[in-house]
Amino acid sequence: MNSLSPTASITWREMLKAWGRILDGRAPMLSIEITKECPLHCPGCYAYGDDHLGGGTVLRALSDYRGDALVNGVLELVRKHRPLHVSLVGGEPLIRHRELSRILPVLGEMGVFTLVVTSAVIPIPAEWMKIPRVRVAVSVDGLAEDHDVRRKPATYERILNNMKGRVVNVHWVITRQMLKRASYLEEYVAFWNGRAEVNRIWVSLYSPQIGEQSAEQLSPEERKFVGGELAGLALRYPKLLMNQGIAASFAEPPKDPGECLFAKMSTNYSADLKTPVEPCVFGGTPDCSQCGCAISVGLHWMRTLRVAGPLKVDHFIQGSIGVGLAMNHFREGSIQLPRWLGLGQKSREKAKLIQIES
Repeated sequence: MNSLSPTASITWREMLKAWGRILDGRAPMLSIEITKECPLHCPGCYAYGDDHLGGGTVLRALSDYRGDALVNGVLELVRKHRPLHVSLVGGEPLIRHRELSRILPVLGEMGVFTLVVTSAVIPIPAEWMKIPRVRVAVSVDGLAEDHDVRRKPATYERILNNMKGRVVNVHWVITRQMLKRASYLEEYVAFWNGRAEVNRIWVSLYSPQIGEQSAEQLSPEERKFVGGELAGLALRYPKLLMNQGIAASFAEPPKDPGECLFAKMSTNYSADLKTPVEPCVFGGTPDCSQCGCAISVGLHWMRTLRVAGPLKVDHFIQGSIGVGLAMNHFREGSIQLPRWLGLGQKSREKAKLIQIES
């Protein structure tokens, strides 16, 4: 597998650049919820959960931006953090397609890889396909029989029409309901692998919050089964971004944000371009023991890869973080990243308990 993340854009060469960002005390990945608006009402959507932003407010209550204010605000964040990769999410980002059509070319000129994650409920602008380093990921949760119920009005008919003539990645979040028949996983992969518009298929498992009990959650046995099935399917369907190592990581994801390489390497903002989303893109208190995030498990597997002799990728990351922390001590206006300080889930919860308000 040439790429190191499901965005199919970060290679080993780019990973060296990422280490450079960390050595400079910065996270190489940036995620921005560019709007709070979305016409969908998907079950289990983490972005609109009560605790997504820490419980003090919710996404729909934030003041978001449009026009010049949004364009300038996003570019200002990128210039501040100088990331290698930017994910533009929502809400539904295509609601701000006019602003994105101004933002994306600038990011391409800056040498930044950009991923726009959309439901494709709105047509994807054809001109985006010509912008360097830009990739669009379309969320398609299951076959039409399930997706059209979960994600209406972004039905199969609509998204197929809105992605016609484009090149996209397809992102699939597997829920327990999708394991109702043995052939379901292959039916999905075969359909999208056969579409000319699709460049890559990447897969996540439904990731709950701590204490959540929902019909979407997979059991440990089901997670292990899905990982094994997907690894086998990847041998027959080349567009499916999966291997044995990533599949195994679905069964043993990072234990907490302090162990999650994706959480450590990313900085996340909500729709007001100020409120941080912690400890990762899910916000709230994610149950890391049941994490199924494609990028998280992919990077978790990657950290075990050997670079030279006994040295693994993780040794370089941890060493780089140490240098980056030291650099931040001597830099005015440095960007403090809580995950670099070892603040995992337990320490975050403990911090809440001892907070005293005057």
